[in-house]
Amino acid sequence: MKPKRTILCVDDNEQSLSIRKILLETRGYRVIASTNGQEALEIFKRGGIDLVVTDLIMPGVDGSKLIEEIKAVSPRTPAILVSDKGKLYDRETRADVFLAKGMCAPAELLERIRMLLIRKRGPKHQPAPAAQTSVA
Repeated sequence: MKPKRTILCVDDNEQSLSIRKILLETRGYRVIASTNGQEALEIFKRGGIDLVVTDLIMPGVDGSKLIEEIKAVSPRTPAILVSDKGKLYDRETRADVFLAKGMCAPAELLERIRMLLIRKRGPKHQPAPAAQTSVA
């Protein structure tokens, strides 16, 4: 059995966080939930996180700043920014994907996560062809 991928979910709205956590856990992911950006950054720095899903608007360290800090530590870690404030997304961000909260179906979030984790892992390696030896 494949080891579970670990997703760090961050949202100051505990109801949204709980729904996202249940959605991901029922699909076989290990989920670590946090209600603020500073705590999430500390969790991330401990290691073992494969992907981050964060809300944009949060008090203190917002989602955009959190992703910036995460990418400074680990540039290859995929990050998804979720917000119901689409116009605020116009600013520069290092998120790999932006999803509008309430506008995207859970299936879209799951597909984006799947694709980002595949891209992080890289292509499957094909075994090298056996070297042909000629007998003279």
